[in-house]
Amino acid sequence: MKALSLFSGGLDSALAVKLVQEQDIEIEGVYIDLGFESNKEKIKHLEKLANELGIKFTVIDAKEEYIQNILFNPVYGYGKNMNPCIDCHAFMIKKAMEYMPKANAKFIISGEVVGQRPMSQRLPALNAVNKLSNANGLVLRPLSAKLLPPTIPEIEGWVNREKLLGISGRDRKIQLELAKKYGLESFESPSGGCLLTDINFSKRLKDYHKYLPLTPKEIDILKVGRHFNVNGYKIIISRNKDENEPLKNYNGEIFEKMFLNIPGPVGLIQKNAPEEIKNLAADMIVSYTKFDKAEVKIGDKVYKGKKRDKKELAKYLIF
Repeated sequence: MKALSLFSGGLDSALAVKLVQEQDIEIEGVYIDLGFESNKEKIKHLEKLANELGIKFTVIDAKEEYIQNILFNPVYGYGKNMNPCIDCHAFMIKKAMEYMPKANAKFIISGEVVGQRPMSQRLPALNAVNKLSNANGLVLRPLSAKLLPPTIPEIEGWVNREKLLGISGRDRKIQLELAKKYGLESFESPSGGCLLTDINFSKRLKDYHKYLPLTPKEIDILKVGRHFNVNGYKIIISRNKDENEPLKNYNGEIFEKMFLNIPGPVGLIQKNAPEEIKNLAADMIVSYTKFDKAEVKIGDKVYKGKKRDKKELAKYLIF
């Protein structure tokens, strides 16, 4: 018997794996990559935790489908920012179900705990996830199973319901005790993770979506830099050396790169921006150097940029 685990890298998903492993069921961890993870080392961390748990680990790239079908039109709306948590969980279950035949798995496990998260893990929300995903009883939540209706794995006797748990609420005392029992060390802290819950990232995303189509190639550039909107045209300028690389590596069709002939930041500007906007962008990028003037290459053309008062530029700043 084999199950797929929705594998987030957190303690709860690791404990869900351990509880089901104890019933002699093979587990494969599945990470549904939506593109909005804040941890740059996420995959390496997941590989390390999977190795600690002794399970196979698979990444499913679902960025394109998530952007097209879920992100901007969620059935159950958003949390405090741009986080469509209920739709997101249902989408991940759907993707895992699509993968089940290839993995030769019979059901799915998740580390969700009743009442732990205000939007997505209340009992009505879990019911909504089940309905929206068309999971048909195939999703087992081992940490809270005794508080939930029996699933097919329990009804069919694939797992023993009595060996599962009935945890609820936000107190993680039981989980931390179990982590000690199992000797788990490589799990992530429960805070953060999804950039869609971040207020500043959400501001950038909302403004971007108002004017431009989003593809997976633009996700990484939304994570870095100062973002400006000049009459509906987007300009991005890196804030430090580490942010230069994502902008240099951009290979989408919407933006073209801005390079200085002096040490300084890297920028992006919409390819279809008019000349007056590109001239302003050249001034902008020079304004974030220690120089008063510099040449700025935008695409195949060189512009003469000059430093401006940053207070003047602040009116265009999104974040």
